[in-house]
Amino acid sequence: GERYVPPPRKLNAGVSFGAEHFAETSYYFEGGLRKVRPYYFDFRTYCKGRWVGRSLLHVFGTEFRAQPLAYYRAAARAGRLRLNEEPVRDLDIVLKNNDFLRNTVHRHEPPVTAQPIRILAEDEEVVVVDKPSSLPVHPCGRFRHNTVIFILGKEHGLRELHTLHRLDRMTSGVLMFAKTAAVSKRIDEQVRQRQLEKEYVCRVVGEFPEHEVVCEEPILVVSYKVGVCRVDPKGKPCQTLFQRLSYNGSTSVVRCLPRTGRTHQIRVHLQFLGHPIVNDPIYNMEAWGPDRGKGGNIGKTDEELLKALVEEHRSKQSLEVLGIGEEDLNCSGESKDSGNSGDCAKSAEADPTHGSSCPAEDKKDPERNDVAACPLNSDINLEVLDKDKELSLCGNQDGRTGEKGWEEKDPLCVECRTSRRDPSPKELVMFLHALRYKGADFEYCSSMPEWAMEDWEE
Repeated sequence: GERYVPPPRKLNAGVSFGAEHFAETSYYFEGGLRKVRPYYFDFRTYCKGRWVGRSLLHVFGTEFRAQPLAYYRAAARAGRLRLNEEPVRDLDIVLKNNDFLRNTVHRHEPPVTAQPIRILAEDEEVVVVDKPSSLPVHPCGRFRHNTVIFILGKEHGLRELHTLHRLDRMTSGVLMFAKTAAVSKRIDEQVRQRQLEKEYVCRVVGEFPEHEVVCEEPILVVSYKVGVCRVDPKGKPCQTLFQRLSYNGSTSVVRCLPRTGRTHQIRVHLQFLGHPIVNDPIYNMEAWGPDRGKGGNIGKTDEELLKALVEEHRSKQSLEVLGIGEEDLNCSGESKDSGNSGDCAKSAEADPTHGSSCPAEDKKDPERNDVAACPLNSDINLEVLDKDKELSLCGNQDGRTGEKGWEEKDPLCVECRTSRRDPSPKELVMFLHALRYKGADFEYCSSMPEWAMEDWEE
């Protein structure tokens, strides 16, 4: 059989980024959105065991098929592919054990809401923030600078934070970070002993029952890439308590107490109960059928469901709301069983050609969803691009640009030639909010969101 290579041991739970990372690009604000100027970025990796003895051309052609081979040849001519820090001129070069590969790419990040991150509490041990909807917690997939970790580092000087729990990109609310490894370890122990309490509030479709509702349906991940789950007997056991707070004649505000932390647990259980979150971009869609997945009644295979969801968002030009683009759908080889919960910030920088395929599951939080990113297919004849005139990176051999001289156009980048519709700020809000986070010796709360007020009207 294949040689078993154990995964690297994680020595530090913190995510550390320095001034050189924050200086890669800058933000600008437009139409209620926070945007990132396109920038050059290096994906780095050591040669994997299965690559040894194979040519670079063979590895690119079999494992990184989202780009045509012409792209990699053009990237090599441009000096963007480096092997052991030497420019790759010949893709027929055979890889050896411990070879180090670096690929410089032009990155475009999806916009997020311009709403600022509000700091709820800070001391020498922790920092607690009120996360806006649409922001991922840490770098993963197509997001790097448009993440809570980077914004806190760049705009608040808060660095080397340890992620204690995560929230789904579209979920807002209380988010807690430890400032030291010791504090992180202490709170992680509370997580393992189930001493933490999390309380959410949401607005759902219809009149939710007045009495307390307990849902214990098992949940199965359908797709890590798109971030979709459903109730299934083969899924993982979980439990959520629900209590109605108000009803305005068409929608209800519901208090949610997850007792376990499965992927999208609250959203999937609400859908199963027939009361999906009002503006949930996944679980309140027509693709789930006339009952919108109530009672687990879908009437489609997993593949048919995913295709219907993608087509529904594509027709509305709202794929970006899911955190994916057309390029992400071109990636092949996804397995429903692939991936384990891990450090997406690290894995995103490990792949030499594109962003990480970050799994959606996180045992610490029921509402986390990270989406994979893959490069775009190109319809331009990359073989004939003129190296001297069109492929230079501002004259910088390292693929880097000056602090204020970043190039926003790149001849190898298909996104530079793609026109995208910006989402509206309203599209970047989902009515699910983490209201309270309580441990053995702490409790942090945020204010009730405007859409959860009893007299709120859309």
